[in-house]
Amino acid sequence: MELIALLSTGKGSWGQVSGLMQKGEWEKIIVVGPSFARDFKVANVPFDFIEFDQTKSLVSLKKEFEKKLAGRFNGLEVALSIASGNGKEHMALQSAILSLPAGIRFTALTKDGVVML
Repeated sequence: MELIALLSTGKGSWGQVSGLMQKGEWEKIIVVGPSFARDFKVANVPFDFIEFDQTKSLVSLKKEFEKKLAGRFNGLEVALSIASGNGKEHMALQSAILSLPAGIRFTALTKDGVVML
């Protein structure tokens, strides 16, 4: 399964994303973030980075995500991490994925490891 991880604002959320990328078994990892997240790196974990404009309105941001994610994953379902970011980014990203269409399995790193919710 492919992992799509939102990497934006939120205290400690970048560590959550990094751990999830390292501990999970992913066919592909796509990190979605604003320009300041471009420098994010995880040692020995390859991933695609998609930059978005966080100043856009909700509808415009959804359209941007949909356009940039189209054709990037193969499955009918993706694992999604929204531990980082704000409500507008969460709604736009979820709506874009569902419109492609693909199902969403929320995922998180817990003390017990990677869990799908």
